Amino acid sequence: MGRVDVLLGLQWGDEGKGKVVDFLAPKYDVVARFQGGPNAGHTLEFDGKKHVLHQIPSGIFHEGILNVVGNGVVLDPITFAQEIKDLESFNLDLQKSLILSNKAQVIIPTHRLLDQAYEISKGEQKIGSTLRGIGPTYQDKMARVGLRLGDLVEPDFKQRYEKLRDRHLAILDNHDLDFNIQALDEKFFQALDVLRQFDIVSTEYIINDQLSQGSSVLAEGAQGSLLDIDFGSYPFVTSSNTISAGACAGLGVPPGKIKEVYGIFKAYCTRVGSGPFPTELLDASGEDLRKRGNEFGATTGRPRRCGWLDLPALRYAVMLNGVTKLFMMKVDVLADLEEIKACVGYEREGVKTDQVPLNFTEDWQLLHQSFKSWSDGQYQSFGQFPDELSEYIHFIEQNISVPLTLVSTGPDRTQTVLKEETIAL
Repeated sequence: MGRVDVLLGLQWGDEGKGKVVDFLAPKYDVVARFQGGPNAGHTLEFDGKKHVLHQIPSGIFHEGILNVVGNGVVLDPITFAQEIKDLESFNLDLQKSLILSNKAQVIIPTHRLLDQAYEISKGEQKIGSTLRGIGPTYQDKMARVGLRLGDLVEPDFKQRYEKLRDRHLAILDNHDLDFNIQALDEKFFQALDVLRQFDIVSTEYIINDQLSQGSSVLAEGAQGSLLDIDFGSYPFVTSSNTISAGACAGLGVPPGKIKEVYGIFKAYCTRVGSGPFPTELLDASGEDLRKRGNEFGATTGRPRRCGWLDLPALRYAVMLNGVTKLFMMKVDVLADLEEIKACVGYEREGVKTDQVPLNFTEDWQLLHQSFKSWSDGQYQSFGQFPDELSEYIHFIEQNISVPLTLVSTGPDRTQTVLKEETIAL
């Protein structure tokens, strides 16, 4: 029988999921996105070139793999059309290798406008939205007024679109935003012509048929576990379930089909936008990490906040997801530093805990452990790692109780070290 392996981020996003999916994709028959939308920026680097995917699954560059945009995704036709155009130089047979769920919700231009209006109205309490219309689209989904990709083929689609658009415009009348709705409509409907070139189907049937035939499916998550709508640092979270349970609802697969859960994390932490970040470094060392790691959003270009690894938060994410294997990214960024730290617990009013509090405030103190840095290098196996890096890996494994089986030593797909025979299908 077939199997579903889930790959997701264990921090606040930007962990390096795109690179790992691209690296692992040749082992799978299907790669499927199960939530999120164009707020995701999955960066892949190979042959000296960098490419960023937003909505298209990261297995798209490999022949013979079926790529699926699942029902849990919210899809922006305009962004999608641009992604397709950007992929033209790769000479890929996209109509053959990419299918879209007819149950995925559609982001329309006024969703983006609502996102801007809502964020502006929050003032100092703004959550740091990417302003891609993600939240308002999920709101309409839950309110049962949204549009789905399957609606595109209906004869009254334009009327449905105008009804939803006018609903949004009535709300926007109370906000001072400058926009040309006619121009936005025109661009949107042009993008729909690109969308209609692809198969828009009940992908849950296709995925389950693949599983019944013994195929392997890699479910690709977006954002990170600490941005989950239920378990993240609410309200500074995204609008979907980013944890492994979201893969079942976002693709239409039963929990019993999930075998491995690959959890990706950076050797340190980053966060984009507002919200609590216990280990954030607000001094020169934080700026140094940002420069070393080129920590700027792949989708927004915004500088990322940087800090040391937070082990209680990592352990929490591992617990929620049932992670079976850990993948650590960007160890090269921490190379040749004077000192590396990791948070091992929190303390407030003399009480210590290793549990993530509901609301992390400034009166919490961090408990740190220090490590020696390692020398940078092009390592081909775990056995070649410097003792200092091996010690850091062992410390994480001991604290998290999950084996760490993949280490990224640079941005290119070749700069990936995998423990032998730890990922076999």
